[in-house]
Amino acid sequence: MQIGVESQRAVENRRVFVIDGDDVVSAGLQFMLADEMETHVFATSAEALAKAVAWPPELAIVGISVLEQEGAAVITRLREAIPELRILIVCFDADEPLVKEAIERGANSSLLRPLKLENVRRKVDAQLGRRAPLAIPVVVR
Repeated sequence: MQIGVESQRAVENRRVFVIDGDDVVSAGLQFMLADEMETHVFATSAEALAKAVAWPPELAIVGISVLEQEGAAVITRLREAIPELRILIVCFDADEPLVKEAIERGANSSLLRPLKLENVRRKVDAQLGRRAPLAIPVVVR
């Protein structure tokens, strides 16, 4: 099922890795992104890095649970393995010390929970360099 997908984006081959130990978050992100890009879900960074050898992603979305389990050094490992990779951190609070450390280590931005379809797609599109359509509100009187 495609929800609000532009046909051009549906045929692009953009690869996104969701790396999160929280099954609910990773399944939600996969559902939100699968219509517009090739989305793969991994519970650990090791699984993602093993797959990245053959299928390098353009964007990795890393859950706070992964940072809590593996430390912020996971960002450094991802950055070293795939230098051009864009990285988003899924969290409740961007001011959390672990999130700040991840951004210092090379993560590009954060994606705040609760996750909403339009916010997730907008943030992912921005990281992938996609232009967002300009919406000009029309006031009817």
